[in-house]
Amino acid sequence: MEASASTSTARRLRAFRRWMRDHGVVCSNALRLDAAEDGGGGVYVRALAALREGDLVATIPRGACLTPRTSGAAEAIEAAELGGPLALAVAVMYERARGAESPWDAYLRLIPEREPVPLVWPADEAERLLAGTELDKIVKQDRQFICEDWKECIEPLILSGELEVDPDDFSLENYFSAKSLLSSRSFRIDSYHGSGMVPLADLFNHKTGGEHVHFTSVLEASDSDSEDGEDPNNASADEQSTIENSADIPSGDDDEDLEMIVVRDVNEGEEVFNTYGTMGNAALLHRYGFTEMDNSYDIVNIDLALVTKWCSSKYSRRYARARVSLWHNLGYSGCTSQDADYFEISYDGEPQLELLILLYIISLKSDAYDKLASVAHDLIGDDEVDSISSVLKVVRVTSSNQHPDISGLEKLPDVKKLLLNESVCSALVSLVDMRESLYGSNTLEDDRQKLQACSSVNERNLYHSLVLRVSERTILHKLKKHASSWSKTKKRKQL
Repeated sequence: MEASASTSTARRLRAFRRWMRDHGVVCSNALRLDAAEDGGGGVYVRALAALREGDLVATIPRGACLTPRTSGAAEAIEAAELGGPLALAVAVMYERARGAESPWDAYLRLIPEREPVPLVWPADEAERLLAGTELDKIVKQDRQFICEDWKECIEPLILSGELEVDPDDFSLENYFSAKSLLSSRSFRIDSYHGSGMVPLADLFNHKTGGEHVHFTSVLEASDSDSEDGEDPNNASADEQSTIENSADIPSGDDDEDLEMIVVRDVNEGEEVFNTYGTMGNAALLHRYGFTEMDNSYDIVNIDLALVTKWCSSKYSRRYARARVSLWHNLGYSGCTSQDADYFEISYDGEPQLELLILLYIISLKSDAYDKLASVAHDLIGDDEVDSISSVLKVVRVTSSNQHPDISGLEKLPDVKKLLLNESVCSALVSLVDMRESLYGSNTLEDDRQKLQACSSVNERNLYHSLVLRVSERTILHKLKKHASSWSKTKKRKQL
């Protein structure tokens, strides 16, 4: 079976190399495209010779990229007034439907029919495997949005007869497949083409912190890199993605080639990696269909709704509304995604400052709360809120103890310690327990044992969902351990 898959991949690779020559795509002789050793039909890139920083290893004409502008469906896409991911999905499905008549046939036969992202997992399997994780709600929302897009935009286009294709080629299932490719393989090209499929560039695998090559343009300015850590080397075209790309490759004429340039030395025989940015496992699995063990960019979120639920159960709904309202009135907020507020817990189990401030306000006794509420307006300046100084003001107003040294505090960890009273630490432990319950009855140790016994090749979906679960639950375990130790430290100081 593996030999057959390897032979098939080798045959498709030969056809793709011919396609590159015919379409002006130049790949350095120092690179070799090889079939993945797992026999799954994948492809990777390795170095046949040592590569040094600054080496140009590939050039790709813009006209060789599959975009809504270059596709044979361009006129129909424009007539239907489709743009962005919808337009690119139509272009991909249309060229797939054309088969051997498509200019991109050899390329499309080399890449998979669909990527193994949770979006295309069986719905019941995704619900079971992702329960409690950061992707649980996101994948369900993605499915809903995509079904709505297909019904509102794709189905009318097919019924219009503009494309003259078999309606089955544009089925909802095929639209899901196209969306999975866009999520994991599309690049932002320029303002004219928008996002598109860039043959060769999308064959380099990802490695966090291990980028060897950079996808760029001959006109790209030195300051065109993303400001938020997101890399334009592989930019998702999915508008529903929680991770957004902020850098475009500057527009240019079709004769201005895109380039792949070495940014870190590669030894002979090594695999050559691109990078999709600095992402945690939830983002990697969501957009690309894989995870990485011990990913230092992992985070886990605690929803504001969960904090409100805990507070309401401990005190009352009225109490919770008042405390959260004061927190907002002081200029604080959490992170926001799709109209939901949440707080991030970092890889080392460190809670977001805004969560600690909210829990501190919730834990205030009535007299301290009333005092803070009465001066809340005066604590908010016209300038942008400085997190450290604003916390110090809150502590000064509400604390019964004198803190002569707090004016000199400049480091965030020291400021956080001021907020970590016994009540706040107890609240953190309770929130962790509530967040943990979303994963079901299995313990963290149960998941770790399942992961050890799981095959990343034969049980791919289970394996990567377990990596995600274990990474998230490990972070929560660290937070709980920290909160318990902080509470004990506070008690010893009070004795």
